[in-house]
Amino acid sequence: MKNVSLDDLDHVDRVVLPIGTDYPPGHLLDWHEHRRAQFLYGATGVMVVDTAEGSWTVPPERAVLIPAATPHRVRMLGVSTRSLYIEPGAVPWWPATCTVVDVPPLLRELLVTAVEFEPDYPLSGREGCTAELLLHEIAARAPLPFHVAIPASPDLASLCRAYLTAPDVGITNAVWAAQTAMSERAFTRRFRSETGDSPALWRARARLLAAVPLLRTATVSEVAGHLGYASPAAFTAAFTRTFGLPPSRFTTRGQAGSPNLGRRS
Repeated sequence: MKNVSLDDLDHVDRVVLPIGTDYPPGHLLDWHEHRRAQFLYGATGVMVVDTAEGSWTVPPERAVLIPAATPHRVRMLGVSTRSLYIEPGAVPWWPATCTVVDVPPLLRELLVTAVEFEPDYPLSGREGCTAELLLHEIAARAPLPFHVAIPASPDLASLCRAYLTAPDVGITNAVWAAQTAMSERAFTRRFRSETGDSPALWRARARLLAAVPLLRTATVSEVAGHLGYASPAAFTAAFTRTFGLPPSRFTTRGQAGSPNLGRRS
């Protein structure tokens, strides 16, 4: 099942509905929700998934688990997806919030196979066994730390979403506190209570998340400069410490310069 609408198939009596979709560059799936839980795998490109509670950046060849009935939006950056839409009652272990996970070779091949099924694929034999094995493989996945929390308060949420759109190393706690008409100390205490992180730590993580889509078209050195790091080595160390992998694992560019990124002042 490829490039078809879930709405046309949601009634089909199958616990797992596999659907593959190709999206144009920069496509935005605006706020929506599904009755079923969703396993959203990006076979290519980068996805950014937003909910009221947080923002998840999904690197290439990773996936995000989206709980049933969760309003969300997805920005697709050169993405071809392989999704599974799953009856919630079949996966009581599904996480309560979005979760980014790795997709090892077996799971990837099962997804590629499943999207070739007919909507009412046989429950016995190869198709039914593939659907069951998919759920076993997903249940075995461990969460990856490609996310930041979004505060519940509208004023703090607005600051955070604006920063995610355009991370700026020049933004400080004092700047954010002034924008919310609070003292820096009161602002920091309130921000920490709503996100679990200090504002400075939150911004540092958000800048690193912003690096993931940039690495699709720029070198590590270019991304480091664009995001305000003192050197590529400093950026690489911070990225690796946060995500467990060096940024070079996410770039498809060599070390030649790119006209698309400029150094921040």
